[in-house]
Amino acid sequence: MSSLRSTLLGALLAAVALGGCATRPVNPPITHIEPGTGYRFEVRQRYFKDKENLVILAFSGGGTRAAAFSYGVLEFLRRTEIVGPKGNRVRLIDEVDVITGVSGGSFTALAYGLYGDKLFDDYVERFLKRDVQAEIIARAFSPLYWGKLSVTGWGRSELAAQLYDEILFNGATFGTLARGDGPMIMASATDIASGARFVFHQTLFDVICSDLNAVPLSRAAAASSAVPVVLSPVTINNYSGTCDFAVPPWVNRFIDSANPPRPAARALASIRDAEEAYGDSAHRPYLHLVDGGVADNVAMRSVLDALELLEALHEVGFASPLDTARRIIVFVVNSLSTPKTNWDESEAPPGTLEILLKATGVPIDHYSHDSVELLRDTAAQWQAQREIRAAVTIKPGASPRITELLDVPRAEIYAIDVSFPALRDPAEREYLNQQPTSFTLPAEAVDRLRAAAGQIIAASPEFQRLLKDVGARMIPDAPQPAAAPTP
Repeated sequence: MSSLRSTLLGALLAAVALGGCATRPVNPPITHIEPGTGYRFEVRQRYFKDKENLVILAFSGGGTRAAAFSYGVLEFLRRTEIVGPKGNRVRLIDEVDVITGVSGGSFTALAYGLYGDKLFDDYVERFLKRDVQAEIIARAFSPLYWGKLSVTGWGRSELAAQLYDEILFNGATFGTLARGDGPMIMASATDIASGARFVFHQTLFDVICSDLNAVPLSRAAAASSAVPVVLSPVTINNYSGTCDFAVPPWVNRFIDSANPPRPAARALASIRDAEEAYGDSAHRPYLHLVDGGVADNVAMRSVLDALELLEALHEVGFASPLDTARRIIVFVVNSLSTPKTNWDESEAPPGTLEILLKATGVPIDHYSHDSVELLRDTAAQWQAQREIRAAVTIKPGASPRITELLDVPRAEIYAIDVSFPALRDPAEREYLNQQPTSFTLPAEAVDRLRAAAGQIIAASPEFQRLLKDVGARMIPDAPQPAAAPTP
């Protein structure tokens, strides 16, 4: 028995020693910025399929609930073809240009960006119906990982990122996405010190003078889903001020203006916010990232920022999809649930962890509603501007400022709400609302979430309006091509 204990103790000490040699992954610095390269919106535009339609999916947070619900949206778009007025048929999923993702939604977004059609072969069993939460907990309590957890910068989220890489991402980085021709994927986290959103695209990494291409997708997913208290922050190195970062060229048209147009002013504010939050590496050499839902739980701020940027580019004559787009179609995929508690039935108050999680969730819910309303406000504003432009005749020799103000985007915005309240069946709505925010759900819940997403889109008045306006009809359950090879 003594010999056995000695053997086990020796194995334990060896595991701790080996783990102690580990270091967290470090995002590398850059000394020069290449605006025409890297994983950024301006570069990814070349892969947008349809010049008349800009299609955006916004995947909310919510653990496996969000991952399964957003996956159900992809399944619906994949199996649904539309027939255009000229008889051409196209799968809806092939029209998608941009996917934003937060927390649980970021897993589905990043995985689809990586695998494309191959994702539909095994994502359900590989991730959605897997008890990911139990596996993370098991690693946290395993002596094999204690050494790593003792290293500065190595926390539970790094253990989670390692697991995500093993079971889903297979070593892929943003450089892998950059080499593909899929939609632009924007996963978001929150900088816990400033409260600012941290979006994984090269434009923001230019600010911190770092190469996004080297960053593993698993770390972006871990940062986006690092629920405060439950999981540790993910640490990113900040090298700002060590490269030749400068504001984009179009900014110079507005930077000295006392009264820039509203879209340009908002786009400028976003750039300045990023510089203020991340531009001082001398005092902020490290950024600690937590769940993106803290700042934006429906991934809508990235959508709104993109629209503001497009409008600003359009105003100054820089090429953007708004030059040709007639429609901007946004699927707002919000898996927000409202599970009931039994706190009021007991004299004993809820525990500290329960209160912390609830306190975090309440403001997130309010921000979710505000973001969707801002999108609708933008749609109404553009419509009003188009009506004004149609009624005004610009005389020869008119001020360029007048011409600029009246050169409004011709694109119409379609905001398609994909959320539990839109589900017509009250019993099913109640069932989905009771699903918790965790990384483990019963297989039945996963399947019902997937099915509900398609039902909600098919019944959406806004989706039906879109089909009518483009003169198209829907062909459900269209035959599918063979899956693309794994990258």
